[in-house]
Amino acid sequence: QVQLVESGGGLVQAGGSLRLSCAASGRTFSTYSVGWFRQAPGKEREFVSFINWVSDDSTDYAESVQGRFTISRDNAKNTVYLQMNSLKPEDTAAYYCAASNAFKSRLLRLSGTYNSWGQGTQVTVSS
Repeated sequence: QVQLVESGGGLVQAGGSLRLSCAASGRTFSTYSVGWFRQAPGKEREFVSFINWVSDDSTDYAESVQGRFTISRDNAKNTVYLQMNSLKPEDTAAYYCAASNAFKSRLLRLSGTYNSWGQGTQVTVSS
């Protein structure tokens, strides 16, 4: 199993940007798909984005972040990034990264597909 640590969260004004990092240790990171999920107070955890370890690192995004967020990975650094631009107050949430050996895209949107999770990093967007 891989261990994950998120960083990069913080307080930002609407329209601003943040870059979250998900650093991994413990196993060969390049053979893991990595997803980002978020959870706002009183709401269920929701899918944000994933990057697949097969299919040439194919990516997918929730409709709510499409065109504003970009996921990428640097296997040499065992790190996955989530670049978040044009942030909105509704993006406020705790953001979690998760890892899985799965590679079927239809599964990678589901939190239950992932068996390693980070502790989360808080993103707060003020209006």
